Amino acid sequence: MIKKGELYYPDKNFQKKALINNRAIYKKASANPVKFWEGLAKEIFWQKKWKKAFEHKPPYFKWFVGGKINITESALDKNLEEKKNKVALIWEPEAVGERQRIFSYYDLFREVNRLANALKKMGAQKGDRIGIYSPMIPEVIISMLACARIGAVHAVVFSAFSPKALQVRLQDTEAKILITADGYFRRGKVVNLKQGADEGIKETKVEKIVVVKRAGNEIFFQPDRDFWYQDLIKNESDWCPAEAMDSEDPLFILYTSGSTGKPKGCVHSCGGYGVQAKFTAKWIFDLKEDDIFWSTADVGWITGHTYSCYGPLLNGATFVIFEGAPDYPDPGRWCEIIDKYGITTFYTAPTAIRMFEKYGVEYPRKYKLDSLQILGSVGEPIDKAAWQWYFKEVGREKCPLVDTWWQTETGGILITSLPGIGPFKPTFAGIHFPGVNFAILNEKGKSCKIGEQGNLVILPPFAPGLLRGIYKNPEKYLETYWSECGNKIYFTSDGACKDKNGLIRIVGRIDDVIKVAGHRIATGELESAIALHSDITECAVVGVADEIKGEVPVAFVVCKTDKSAENIKEEVVRQIRKEIGPIATPKEVYLVKDLPKTRSGKIMRRILRKLFTSEELGDLSALSNPESVEEIKLILR
Repeated sequence: MIKKGELYYPDKNFQKKALINNRAIYKKASANPVKFWEGLAKEIFWQKKWKKAFEHKPPYFKWFVGGKINITESALDKNLEEKKNKVALIWEPEAVGERQRIFSYYDLFREVNRLANALKKMGAQKGDRIGIYSPMIPEVIISMLACARIGAVHAVVFSAFSPKALQVRLQDTEAKILITADGYFRRGKVVNLKQGADEGIKETKVEKIVVVKRAGNEIFFQPDRDFWYQDLIKNESDWCPAEAMDSEDPLFILYTSGSTGKPKGCVHSCGGYGVQAKFTAKWIFDLKEDDIFWSTADVGWITGHTYSCYGPLLNGATFVIFEGAPDYPDPGRWCEIIDKYGITTFYTAPTAIRMFEKYGVEYPRKYKLDSLQILGSVGEPIDKAAWQWYFKEVGREKCPLVDTWWQTETGGILITSLPGIGPFKPTFAGIHFPGVNFAILNEKGKSCKIGEQGNLVILPPFAPGLLRGIYKNPEKYLETYWSECGNKIYFTSDGACKDKNGLIRIVGRIDDVIKVAGHRIATGELESAIALHSDITECAVVGVADEIKGEVPVAFVVCKTDKSAENIKEEVVRQIRKEIGPIATPKEVYLVKDLPKTRSGKIMRRILRKLFTSEELGDLSALSNPESVEEIKLILR
């Protein structure tokens, strides 16, 4: 890497070998974005070519209209022609001594087809929703692909989410089949996932559960409802015809937190998502034939969908998935995995980077890490100290560091600097991906000046992988994304600014969403969970900075009983863990007499957030109870 002032650029040797190394790509894409994406789409296998590349009836839009496709044919079938015996997937278990599992493209193809046939025999049809509640094991990738193969819509739920969170998502999708596992390993202990699944299917339409035997733990098994995965597929044919899907048919639903209590089911389409997943993975990670790619994201999140499953497979790449915690059994585990498999691209979250940084340089310096060629960061803005540590200690100052911005809604990375072009700058995500138009607008809807913060928006023709709707909630879709700046502009809810080089910096969420370790959790969802406590009359949740996780929730609660603050804290934590999951556990729970409110009754969370920073609180005259702020200040001291 070459440093010029604050900017870093790839050296000439890296640039020469990079798949995309000429800035002219941006000019070409901007001249005619629709034609640009249409050209890329031709490299995906289509059963029937589209009639029209892009159709826009604000706020709705379509890509590759009339085209017929099945994403598994590009991810699997086409790779058999030249890469039949190439390694597709490497699974690393948590236990160091346990043997890894390796799947060639042919192995994966056969396994997917067997499960696809088994699902069809269970009654699954095109358009049905199938829930997946699974740890990071090979079968979770196989399950997603098997659903796509038969045209069923998969809805993956993060395995660490509580049974209640699973139930909400199963109720919304009306899934009749759930794929899960008996258990999995986390920090040396077995997590009984099947028990959570049994709880989660209550009051849902789930009729059948497919159970992968992973941990061998004792579970409740109900005949005629529960089926062992291994038994289902063992006698199935390894060929299942790929269902013809319209380009705009849904491929999957993935839930993300919104500004209200109920999570939003983002719907992604078969055609546009596939094209975007392939080329963002290929160009941003410079995927070549001999690369070994490792995205540490769980498939319960969009990063796991696009870059721990579809993106690598669409490019015929070899990728790694890991079951356990990155610092177990010791903080050098992630380094050991990189050296063990010769990882060339390592994609992780700032939370993990800060955790490694806290352990010190001892661990990364024990390992070679010389196979690494590209580093990536995802999930939240990365601070300068973490960027520098990652670049120096992990990348040895030779690897381009692609900081990436995107959302569950966008389906794939849309802002970053391409590794063969650059430039890279700490705390700046980078430049827009070719063929995507961004703007940063002030409150009046005018473009911001250089350095001025404003609202990040996307302009038409939009990226092909952008969500097509909120499942069963079109009103929420319109209100959330297409009302703030009109129905022709996609509102990201992120604040941003741009420097003189055109690099975009993300400065945080505009709405009330907390990013805990890169995972979006709505304050509304947390407050809804807390409010279920019979002794709590009112509550407010805000996000505060955290050295490791980036941001963590802090709760303020008003009680109608005389319970001690310690008891209330324990009960609130228990309530949130039950309703949402451990990831949403608040750092602190403060028992207060009142919350700062406007005269109309709106709780002023902005003021609560500022109590944890050095910022001025501003004018409090609009509050109906300004004395509450002073009382909370005393509690926080």
